[in-house]
Amino acid sequence: MTNANQQQSAEATRQLLDCYRLCLQCAASCIDQQDSQMATCIKLCQLCADTCALCVKCVTGNLSQTRQLCSTCAAVCEACAAECDKKGPGIMKECADACRACAASCKQLAS
Repeated sequence: MTNANQQQSAEATRQLLDCYRLCLQCAASCIDQQDSQMATCIKLCQLCADTCALCVKCVTGNLSQTRQLCSTCAAVCEACAAECDKKGPGIMKECADACRACAASCKQLAS
């Protein structure tokens, strides 16, 4: 792996872990609101966190499935960001921003 690839992988890993953390916080916040209109947000945040965690394993393990999984992760992150954008400020905006940044990093790794 070249130095540029190592830097790209390190940045993507940082973005993935940040997205993972904020998605879990966002899902917990949505659950605390006990509002049935938050169900899709909760599901997407949980799916996004799980996908990011799996993607970290591929990236750090330098596995052959990394590109494919990063492509999927980018799509999940974009869907999560779009849903969180609908729900308001605070943790929702932080989560949406982290998801967009993560999606951009994943797209780079997928290409």
